[in-house]
Amino acid sequence: MVLLLSARLSSCANTICRIQQFTQKRFSSSKRWQARQLKDQFTREAAVQGLKSRAAFKLLQIDERYRIFKSGQTVVDLGYAPGSWSQVALTRTQPNGRVLGVDIIPSQPPKGVSTIQGNFLDPEVQAYVRDFVRDPRRGRPYSQGVSQNVDDHEKVVESVLEANSAGIHQGDGESEPGHNDGSDTQRTVDVVLSDMSDPWLQTAGFWKRSLSNPYYRMMNTSGVTFRDHAGSMDLCRAALLFSHETLKAGGHFVCKFYQGAEDKVLEKQLKALFQKVHRLKPESSRSESKEIFFIGLDRKSHAKKQDVFTAL
Repeated sequence: MVLLLSARLSSCANTICRIQQFTQKRFSSSKRWQARQLKDQFTREAAVQGLKSRAAFKLLQIDERYRIFKSGQTVVDLGYAPGSWSQVALTRTQPNGRVLGVDIIPSQPPKGVSTIQGNFLDPEVQAYVRDFVRDPRRGRPYSQGVSQNVDDHEKVVESVLEANSAGIHQGDGESEPGHNDGSDTQRTVDVVLSDMSDPWLQTAGFWKRSLSNPYYRMMNTSGVTFRDHAGSMDLCRAALLFSHETLKAGGHFVCKFYQGAEDKVLEKQLKALFQKVHRLKPESSRSESKEIFFIGLDRKSHAKKQDVFTAL
């Protein structure tokens, strides 16, 4: 009995020791991250300019190089939390622009940005997002003129009815032979942004209750190169499929990914949908980070789904 009790006490002591070591390691890592943030010029500049995070400068540098934004656009920001990309998109599309952010985690949206909390890989969430952007009245302030938006909406409805009477199937984005792949009336988005990452379970920081706390976003890489790469490819393809269904002809696409063996296949798929495709690692992206961005410019109007997603 004494030996059994001693063994159990020893086991408990070892478990407590491992927990303490893990906690100390996480605390030390957090301290290093905080120290790096304080020294980072983009972090300091983001605070000065009132931006949600330093990630804003990545999108600003992409836009300065490729000019993806202009006034009046509809922008969908996938993985928007904590909201710095949405801030940039809203500023660059004013006046009359609208921005919709989608994220699996709760976050306080920037002023003027519409948001949806949900898992973008869920078909029901994607359907809700499509319905949102296809209604020209949603996501726009009333001060922009309700009557004008109502007129625009009526025109869209009339166009959809005309297309249906002509035999075009709107529901799945496919068309009958002899017609374009999908309908222009169903494509109402000008720019799709994807800064999504494959999240993994939170292990600390539960005491932080602020909706603006971007803690989850700090946990978006596992440290396992293949896992991070594979997860980013799945998310990029989901964003690309959404873009095929909703992006106007001439629209643009920006997607973050982690480099690996599959990104060349994704690049070929992008080239099947866009006139020009670029890779870019912005200056504000940390040198040690494996992240890089695909930029797809000018969506092709006649690109068919089967041609895009079977491109190898």
